[in-house]
Amino acid sequence: MEVAWISIITSVLLILYTYLFYPWLLQLLPKKKQNWASSNHPYSIAVLIAAYNEESVIHDKLISVLNHIPKNIKLDIYVGSDASTDKTDDLVKALQEIHPNLFLERFAGRTGKASIINALAKNKKHDIFILTDANVLFTENTISELVIPFQESKISIVCANIVKIPKGKSSFESIEKSYIDRENRIKKMESDLWRIVIGAEGGCYAIRNTSFKEVPRNFFMDDFFMTMQVLERKQSVVFQEKALCYEDIPIAPEEEFKRKKRISIGNFQNLSRFKGLLLPNKGAIAIAFFSHKVLRWLSPFFLLCILICSGYLSQFNIALLAFFCAQIIMLLSPWLSILKIKIPILSSFIHFYSMNIALFVGFLQYVKGVKSNVWQPTSRVI
Repeated sequence: MEVAWISIITSVLLILYTYLFYPWLLQLLPKKKQNWASSNHPYSIAVLIAAYNEESVIHDKLISVLNHIPKNIKLDIYVGSDASTDKTDDLVKALQEIHPNLFLERFAGRTGKASIINALAKNKKHDIFILTDANVLFTENTISELVIPFQESKISIVCANIVKIPKGKSSFESIEKSYIDRENRIKKMESDLWRIVIGAEGGCYAIRNTSFKEVPRNFFMDDFFMTMQVLERKQSVVFQEKALCYEDIPIAPEEEFKRKKRISIGNFQNLSRFKGLLLPNKGAIAIAFFSHKVLRWLSPFFLLCILICSGYLSQFNIALLAFFCAQIIMLLSPWLSILKIKIPILSSFIHFYSMNIALFVGFLQYVKGVKSNVWQPTSRVI
């Protein structure tokens, strides 16, 4: 019985630490605000976009980039079409006729995002790569603000500030936006404190050509791999709050569930690859990696531990029986969302449990073995 109680308390404290105490601790620590002076350095930039059946967003995406190229920058756009079967290629070709700096590279068979990015980056001579998703729209300051921090030679990756835009009025969208906005604040604090961001968001970030490294075959989270291999080499990753761009939030919870499951597979791939960065001698990187990411990835197992232990203890205490039953309800709650059954008071719990169930399912697929990182795009609502 004592072991069960210790397991419950430890699991609860670890979940609270990664989601609440760690962000609070970051707020308390003294930070140096990053104010980079404007730079007129004539960088050459390659914007790399992996696309599969993105006809609903690709035109607006490309226009948002083409219309906001700073005067002192030479910029080329490379779209890698992963054997798209819709009008994606035609829309890119139409823009190519009036924009000679736009290039389309079509891949005959599905290869996956990582392979597309690797191929697009190969043999390019540009100073900086901007990796971005087809549904992330640039603003007039996105590119100019992304390149400013590169005036510091130690900075290898600059993360954009991707603002999520809900397209509906569902509680799911509101909670998802709040969660992601909070994540951006944590990244900003880590950046100001340590010049570390544990995971650039793949929707938009910039990396020096000399720091780019090929993503391993069948890796899902190419953005996280790219970030960690830079930190592994003791280079800096910063969050540029002024580099604003916008991305939609999937309206359907089941779409977000699929996305998080895919992310989970990549999380455990990267944990296996970069587990050495958790060693105490890695200092701030180890603290941030463990506190911000690893404990979150392990949260499904903490929840499972709490469920099993409280189930065992419920035979001795009616309050614990009620606690155990409440957990069962929470585990089933994400299916209510998928079935379009709305219970507003449970919305936050549904989001939390749905996220952790997706993490757990992704872990099982990782253990089973990843034979392909070919993806299906999230349903677009732009």
